[in-house]
Amino acid sequence: MELPSWLESRLMQICDSIFAIVPQKAPTLENLSKCKIISHRGQHDNITVYENTLSAFDHALETEGIWGIELDFRWTKDLHPVVAHDPDLLRLFGSNLRISETTLAELKQHCPQVPTLEEVLLRYGGKLHLMVEAKEEHYPQPEKQNRILKELFAPLEPRKDFHLLSLAPEMFMLVNFVDSSAKLPVAVFNAKYLSKISLNEKYAGLGGHYLLLHKKIVKQHLDCGQKIGVGYPKSKNNLFREINRGVEWIFCNDAVEVSGILQTELKKAQLLVDSRNFK
Repeated sequence: MELPSWLESRLMQICDSIFAIVPQKAPTLENLSKCKIISHRGQHDNITVYENTLSAFDHALETEGIWGIELDFRWTKDLHPVVAHDPDLLRLFGSNLRISETTLAELKQHCPQVPTLEEVLLRYGGKLHLMVEAKEEHYPQPEKQNRILKELFAPLEPRKDFHLLSLAPEMFMLVNFVDSSAKLPVAVFNAKYLSKISLNEKYAGLGGHYLLLHKKIVKQHLDCGQKIGVGYPKSKNNLFREINRGVEWIFCNDAVEVSGILQTELKKAQLLVDSRNFK
């Protein structure tokens, strides 16, 4: 279940404004160093730079401190995976064209800004950690589609170079080219349900909005050696809260800003440690 974009944005603004003013203890240098900033759909404003495009991912690649990018993929009519969040191009490009009903050639002719998954993997694989979300959609030829994905991801190592994400746990049964330990379910309002599945199936961990992943759930996964990924801390206090909870994967809508906060705090923490050692 995904919220409408406008509602999700409004709720995040309210949460961010509250958590931004709640003081948090500065994390240790060790915990700050573990924090990984992930650019959600790349660095974009959807005005001059659009989400899930090479330009958006290039901005993330060029920014110090950004560890990874999150991206979504869907299938064209002739079974080419392309990087796009929505099933159509209406929200971003003003077109009713549906990706699943369009060939790759037609899609590229109509909207060349939509990259193929292959283009993204070749351009950023091994340079940025790739959090690749499989969108919930019909797979007309699942065996063939899994072979295609396996070939595309072959140069990369699961867990080290990429993870597979999905909001729909049944997609992990359908998309089976990679083993369970590289899969990360993402919760909306079903965190408890997905947490149980992730622990039972020995997935990589659990993702979701920081407000929905409460302390008990976070601790359960960390105690099992799994990871927690949260979206979308924006302020220093909010970032500190998540790091102090043991969260390592921070998904950001403005990764450049959050990465800047992290880099500043890392330098401050390092200076503090150096001064103590000098004494």
